[in-house]
Amino acid sequence: MDVMGDKATLFETGRFVQPSDEEATPDQTLDEHDESRDENRDETGEAVEEARQRLAAEAGDVEAMSVLGAMLLRRGDLDGAEPHLRAATAAGDRAAANNLGVLLHQRGYADEAAGWWRVAAVAGSAAAAHALGRHHRERGDEPAAEYWLRQSAEQGHVLGAYALADLLEHRGDRGAERWMRAAAERGHREAAYRLARALDRQGERVADGDKSVADNGVSSSAEAEQWYRQAAARGHRRAALHLGAILEKRGDLKEAGRWYLTSAKDGEPRAACALGFLLRDAGDTENAAVWWLRAAQDGNGNAANALGALYAERGQTQTAERWYRAAMDAGDDNGAYNLGLLCAEQGRIAQAEQWYRRAAYAGHREAANALAILLLQGGDTAGAEPWFSKAAEAGSVDAAFNLGILFAGRGEDAVALRWYERAAAAGHTEAALQVGMARLRDGDELEAERHLRCAAGGGSAEAAYRLAAVLDARRPPAPAHELGESVHEKTECEEWYERAASQGHRRAQVRVGMLAAARGDVVEAARWYREAAEAGSRNGAFNLGLLLAREGSEPEAAVWWTRAADAGHGRAALRLALVYARRGELAEGQRWADRAVSLGPGEVAERAARLRDALREELSA
Repeated sequence: MDVMGDKATLFETGRFVQPSDEEATPDQTLDEHDESRDENRDETGEAVEEARQRLAAEAGDVEAMSVLGAMLLRRGDLDGAEPHLRAATAAGDRAAANNLGVLLHQRGYADEAAGWWRVAAVAGSAAAAHALGRHHRERGDEPAAEYWLRQSAEQGHVLGAYALADLLEHRGDRGAERWMRAAAERGHREAAYRLARALDRQGERVADGDKSVADNGVSSSAEAEQWYRQAAARGHRRAALHLGAILEKRGDLKEAGRWYLTSAKDGEPRAACALGFLLRDAGDTENAAVWWLRAAQDGNGNAANALGALYAERGQTQTAERWYRAAMDAGDDNGAYNLGLLCAEQGRIAQAEQWYRRAAYAGHREAANALAILLLQGGDTAGAEPWFSKAAEAGSVDAAFNLGILFAGRGEDAVALRWYERAAAAGHTEAALQVGMARLRDGDELEAERHLRCAAGGGSAEAAYRLAAVLDARRPPAPAHELGESVHEKTECEEWYERAASQGHRRAQVRVGMLAAARGDVVEAARWYREAAEAGSRNGAFNLGLLLAREGSEPEAAVWWTRAADAGHGRAALRLALVYARRGELAEGQRWADRAVSLGPGEVAERAARLRDALREELSA
């Protein structure tokens, strides 16, 4: 029984897996006065500025108290900052009230912090409104959280817009995208990433035919790429990963590699794994292994599987097994499947079955198919069938085809056909061939042609030959060839015959030779007959003999007729009988005539019998 899938290879799940977590958003933010913020100021300048603000604060300057408190709070000097912030807050400074709330929150006094945030928020502090909204959400009070976050967002506070979008998205509110977009447009990298992910999903739904999505998938995907690019440029490692994947799919491998590298250097193991695959495909397996190792050490099962495959190819099976086990420990079921493959290749059938079974029980469909094949090869048909069924129901195309073989072997052709059709619909070449042949037997030529075209297009030589035969039967007979007549253009059926012939299909080779001979191309005919004959075709050998005999090379023709006759070709045996009779080798002629009688067909047997009797009379005379 010819079962598919017994020579399985490394099962890869893809370059990366979608994350389930999101980056944490920043905690509360400080309200600061513009004059206190100078990113380029050195330590000496900061010390001078702090001294200046301290003198002003001691002189009773409320704004200086607030600025000094913010400076100390940013440095982590909570004890030094608190008195200045309290003093400024008491004097009505809203920035100080917000920052005092931040300080108290850091000390663990969340409720007192919320009180000061409320004071600042009522006074118009967008940062305080954001912090207060976050506080209420942590307490589970979503209405209050939404109120304050909306206040913050509507004042243009980027973190407020992002937090509001996050809250609305959690509730499934369609208004989330508006605020996520607002935060992204103001430079919030996580908002840009999440907006890109939402647009990606929208594009996927459109591609799947979801009519509820108004936008089209092309524009969504293009916009998603723009936001991934913006987030990646701001250092978002997962955005860089997704941007790399988009570019790789498009074929922009050089730029994809740059973004994978950026993401991998920032500690994203999936990017390191994807970069490894990119390098491997470019032929740089050494550097691929470096990045796979980095990803595998960070717990990426796919990278561990890739390392296992790399060492298996090098013949280092113990190291390969170690990495497959590491993949399995990382929760990747492909590790167990690949361990099964490794054991099967080494002839360790019991262990292979153990690993296939482990992966199959975890839902690995190809492992279930491989396990069924193993059981079938061991003679356990009853044990194999449920695993084939489980794998097929999970979407394994090979398993569906194998079920077709299993039921066909039992004579349950109708059930077999259903599984063949299922596999064929998923693009399985051999299954499409089987469906095409079944439809031919049923007389449904059009449906047969459709499936044969699929199979032939998928590379099946047998399907190409059968498709050519179907088309050949439809065409009108060609006019007789005349010397000097231009060679006609090849028909579609001839092209399919030639495709099958070029793939080594012996009957197709004979047929192509016959078509060439019919149009007077003796050299081409001889070439195809010879290829078929040397591959073991008795018809090819017989026809080559005929061609050689017509060209005056009867001794060489006899060699090929002998090969054909030894393979059971009755007409070739009759030709040999005639050759030997003409040479006067009557006994040898009689022997081949006897052989032709036994081989047939009827017309040949009848002629051979007459020749045999004549030779016998001649010999006895």
